Amino acid sequence: MRSSTVWDLVVPLKPLRLAKSRLAGAAGDAVRPGLALAFAQDTVAAALACRAVRAVTVVTDDPVAGAELAGLGARIVPDTPAAGLNAALAHGAAAIRRDAPDAAVAALGADLPALRPAELAAVLDAAAAAGRAFLPDAAGIGTTLLAAAAGLALAPAFGGPSRARHRASGAREIRTPGVDSVRRDVDTAEDLAVALGLGVGPRTALAASAAGLAGLAGGTERRGAEGAERQSAEGA
Repeated sequence: MRSSTVWDLVVPLKPLRLAKSRLAGAAGDAVRPGLALAFAQDTVAAALACRAVRAVTVVTDDPVAGAELAGLGARIVPDTPAAGLNAALAHGAAAIRRDAPDAAVAALGADLPALRPAELAAVLDAAAAAGRAFLPDAAGIGTTLLAAAAGLALAPAFGGPSRARHRASGAREIRTPGVDSVRRDVDTAEDLAVALGLGVGPRTALAASAAGLAGLAGGTERRGAEGAERQSAEGA
């Protein structure tokens, strides 16, 4: 069911030189930061094109990433806690709610380069009906999205087997079908191959091609789009 709730998203991003270390076997240190940035750019652009998203806040200390993502329309918040992923997410959520105490807040990974706005909207609609909810990743072990409606604490517990932790915390698991692009985070070359097969955004397609990785799955860019900004045509 389509919900009237609109969400503020918080997206964490490590310094690019440290990001996506598990891609090192397929992409050397010279190209890995560029891939991580492209993933984040396509994720943020698609999120901003989603009808259920009011704004995106990125928590990062990386000046290059901050400038690029601000250029897409994201708000940039420094990672003041500097205490890891969950602290960064809690910090971002607190920043959002300082300005908008009644905001519905969702944490979203920065590594969803195949993200489609319509699929994200479907997940957020399901979250609105649940109050506090999460979406497991494609492997069924981790989490790609955690949402907390107005008045509820986000209480993120990302990292490793976070699906079990979020479920144990009382968050409801979102089981909406047909949202593969929201579940497909990219940590390894195998993940990237699957994302390329789904159809990635234009920045990831370009970065993968430049890194010689487009052949992993044909290098298919997101079908029917030249950029995530045009994904609103999918019905988001």
